[in-house]
Amino acid sequence: MGAGIGKPLWENTSADWQWVLGVNLWGVIYGTKVFVPIMLKQQTECHIVNTSSMAGLITEPMIVIYAVTKAGVIKLSEGLYLQLKQMQSKVGVSVLCPAFVSSRLHDAARNRPGKLQNAPDKPGETEQPVLGTSLKKGDWEVLSPEQCAYIVFKAIREDNFYILTHPMIKTLTKQRVDNILQGLNPEMPRFD
Repeated sequence: MGAGIGKPLWENTSADWQWVLGVNLWGVIYGTKVFVPIMLKQQTECHIVNTSSMAGLITEPMIVIYAVTKAGVIKLSEGLYLQLKQMQSKVGVSVLCPAFVSSRLHDAARNRPGKLQNAPDKPGETEQPVLGTSLKKGDWEVLSPEQCAYIVFKAIREDNFYILTHPMIKTLTKQRVDNILQGLNPEMPRFD
């Protein structure tokens, strides 16, 4: 699952940040702290798959909090992968960076704790990632959870760390990395 809010960054409240960071990043942190020691102690081949998002790899201006947390999941997973490799552990790690998968992400606010609700006098908010004009859900195949699971299991069998569900994610990530390496300013994703 996950949580996200789509609105201008300066309009997000501290409660918005706490909620989205708590679900998307702290959930992975807690899972790592609890399950990795157990998995290491078992000394058997096993695998961790942390769920990030293509939002952790590209720049889309209306889902900044969501993207910050998903980029954090990627960095956490990369570091965990390298640490476990250095110790020659039998625990594998991958990070799932999906585009569109049929889920209830659009309805995540139903699980927002009362103490992290915004005051009624705050302007209305959209409690979901709202894609800007560059990315429209209709332009992408929406995968079923089963299709996504197939991609994940295939990646684990092939020992792939980065699991990208849609080919366009590679194109958009390459654009961003090329801009970084060329010293260019951030720009909206391009579909050329």
